Amino acid sequence: MSLTRFGISLEEDLLKKFDSLISRKGYSNRSEAIRDLIRDNLVKQEWDAGDREIVGAITLVYSHDTRELTDTLTDLQHHFHGATVSTMHVHLDEHNCLEVLVVRGKGNEIKKIADRLIGTKGVKHGKLVVTTTGKRLT
Repeated sequence: MSLTRFGISLEEDLLKKFDSLISRKGYSNRSEAIRDLIRDNLVKQEWDAGDREIVGAITLVYSHDTRELTDTLTDLQHHFHGATVSTMHVHLDEHNCLEVLVVRGKGNEIKKIADRLIGTKGVKHGKLVVTTTGKRLT
């Protein structure tokens, strides 16, 4: 892989904030931080396209005491079994559970699956986090 150098101009205040961010996140230099920002935007483009394969994690927090909720969530997961790579179930306390699903598929399909699971009556909180398969990034 060859590297190309280029320069950028920033206001001093913005550069100070950027350097502070770099320090907090533990980057070794500005170049690594800028590469990471560029990659993050490229991943977002893949996600926004909707028709590209992405991977992600859907997290759900819910009470297992909610009538028929566990069965409903399991049924939905079986319905979308083609996109589910793996699941993990954690007992948070005597009532609350955390479910994490690793999913893979077209961005628009993964979004639909997450919306259905997160929107299920009784789910207290849910979140979809997406990333890339890495095929389109160098």
